[in-house]
Amino acid sequence: MNKQEIVHIIKSKITDKIQYFEKLIAETRASNNDTKSSMGDKYETGREMLQQEINNLQRQLNEVLNQQGVLQKITTDPCEKVQNGAVVKTNKGLFYIAASMGEITSENQKIMTVSTESPLVKAMFGKKMGETFTINNINQTIENIW
Repeated sequence: MNKQEIVHIIKSKITDKIQYFEKLIAETRASNNDTKSSMGDKYETGREMLQQEINNLQRQLNEVLNQQGVLQKITTDPCEKVQNGAVVKTNKGLFYIAASMGEITSENQKIMTVSTESPLVKAMFGKKMGETFTINNINQTIENIW
């Protein structure tokens, strides 16, 4: 399992998301400025709604920036147990524990990226190859850890 490739894919997705949110924020700010200059005070509600949208986008951007920070601290060294930076194969799927970025494909395998805060990771955290855990009344066995 090539962890460097997995990290590269995730970093690329994070960079794309950051650029996307920064662009949306800039466009929304620009439309907010247009509203200010061309409309009177009776359109304060519209400006406030645009400001709330900017705040919402900023929150989402901050979440992605936090994921980027988590990823920068992760090592690609092999892991002996389930921990941050581990690739874990269970009888139900393949998981990369780092930042939650959804499903990625590496070496023609689908890998679900999950955060250490997810219930799945909390259930398997610290376990070693061959151990089992239960989540949502489903037993899973850890088949391999990289």
